[in-house]
Amino acid sequence: MAREFSITPKSVPPVSSEYRKIATPLPAPETVPLLESLHHTELRAMQGQPPVVWHRAEGFQVYDPAGNCWIDWSSGVLITNAGHSHPDVIKAIKEQTASHMIASYMFPNAARARFAARFSELLPEGHKKVFLLSTGSEAVECAIKLCRTHGIKVGGRKKNIIVSFEKAFHGRTLGSQQAGGIPALKEWIVNLDAGFVQVPFPDGFRTTDTSFDFFLKCLTDLGVSGPNVCGVILETYQGGSAAFAPVEYMQQLRKWCDGHKALLVCDEVQAGFGRTGAMWGFEHYGIVPDLSTWGKGISSSLPIAAVAGRADVMDLHPPGSMSSTHSGNPVCCAAALASLEVVVRENLPAQAARKGAVLLSRLKAMMAKHPEIGCVDGKGMVAGIACVKPGTNREPHPDLAWDVVERCWHKGLLMFMPVGFGGATVKICPPIVISDEALEESLQVFEQAFAEVAAEHKLEATAR
Repeated sequence: MAREFSITPKSVPPVSSEYRKIATPLPAPETVPLLESLHHTELRAMQGQPPVVWHRAEGFQVYDPAGNCWIDWSSGVLITNAGHSHPDVIKAIKEQTASHMIASYMFPNAARARFAARFSELLPEGHKKVFLLSTGSEAVECAIKLCRTHGIKVGGRKKNIIVSFEKAFHGRTLGSQQAGGIPALKEWIVNLDAGFVQVPFPDGFRTTDTSFDFFLKCLTDLGVSGPNVCGVILETYQGGSAAFAPVEYMQQLRKWCDGHKALLVCDEVQAGFGRTGAMWGFEHYGIVPDLSTWGKGISSSLPIAAVAGRADVMDLHPPGSMSSTHSGNPVCCAAALASLEVVVRENLPAQAARKGAVLLSRLKAMMAKHPEIGCVDGKGMVAGIACVKPGTNREPHPDLAWDVVERCWHKGLLMFMPVGFGGATVKICPPIVISDEALEESLQVFEQAFAEVAAEHKLEATAR
C-alpha cells in the first residue's frame, strides 16, 4: 500500500543556494487550504506525491507560492525534456492561441500538418506514418488495435496474442493495463483477455537469464505458439526500473517478429525525444520497430501523444474509423513542434548522453557504498535506484525509497513517489537542459539524503 505525504506544515532546516531555496515549513502553510480542497474534491488516487503546489516552473526549477524552490528531478513525470516553460514553447503557444485557432477535431489545421511533417521527417525510413492523440495510454490502445487488425489480416482470428513483459507499465486504460505487467493494476479487471500474456523482462537484476532462448522457453511454458502472436510490445526501457534489454536480445526479437509476421511495438512514451541519449530510444538497439507509441516529452508541456509506424499497418482502417476528439489539437501541435525544434537545435540527445554518463557514474559509486542499493539502471537522463533490504540483494525496501524521496524534498530536490517493483525504485529524470552545476549540486544533495536515511534505518533495525 502506497504511503501518503502529510500536508501538516513541518519546520525543516533552511536551504539556500543558487538553485534551490527552502525558507518556510513544508508544505508551505499558505498552500494547505488548496491541498485540503484537492483532498476533499479529487479522488484519493490523485494523492501520493510530495505536496508541493506548483506555482511556477522554469528550466529545471520548480517554485511554490511561498517562494520555495526545488531542483526538479521529475520533469513533471518525464514531460519537460526541453525544460519547463522553454521560451520557444511559450512563444509558439501564445502565437497559436492568438490566431484564434485552438480546436478543430479531425478537420485539418496548419499546426497539425507542420508538426506531423517534421516528426515524420525525423523518424527512420519505413516508419513514417503518424497518428496524433492525447495520451500515452490512448496511443498504446491504438497500437493494440493495429496489432490485432494486422494479425487477423495475415493469419486469421487465431493470430490475436499480444506478448508483453512482466513489471511493464503501458498506461491506465483497460487495454493498456492488460498489456502491462503489474498484477496489482489488473485486480479490478474481472474478465481478463486471454490474448494478453507476459514474459519476464531481461533486466539482468530481477530476471537474471537475459538470453533470447529464455524468451522462447517462456512462450512455450505459457502454451503460446509463434504463429498465433500478432504483436510484441515493450517499453524501450522498462520505466519502473529504467532498465534496458540487451542489444542482442532486441535484435533477435526483431528477427523473431519478422519470422512470425508479428508486429514489434516499442513504447517510447518515457524514452523518446532525446531522453536516453539518443533521439529515439530504440536507436540504442540498432532496430526499427513496426509501431511506436509516444507521449510525455513530445511537447515538453501540453498533452499530446502519437503512434508512428509502417504505412501498410497504420493505414489498415478506412477514413473516419480511427479518431480522437483532440487529435492534432493546434495549440498542442504548436508546442510540440517548438519543443521538437529545441531538441534538434540544442542537440539534447547528446546533452543527455554526456550528463547521463556523469549521473550513472555517481549513482553506481553510491551503490558500491550502500548495500541498500540493489541495482542502478538507466541511460542518458533517466535512472532508477532499486532500494533493497540489506542482506537480501533483491527484496524491495519501499520505506527506505519513500523516506529518501521525502528527505530530498526537504532539502530542495524534487522527485515523484517511488515506483517499480514493490514501490521501491527512486526514479531520477531531470529536464535534459539541467546545467552541469545544478546536476552536480543535486547529486550531492541526493548522496547526502540517501546516506542519512540509510543510517537512520540501520539504527531503527538495531533498536528492534
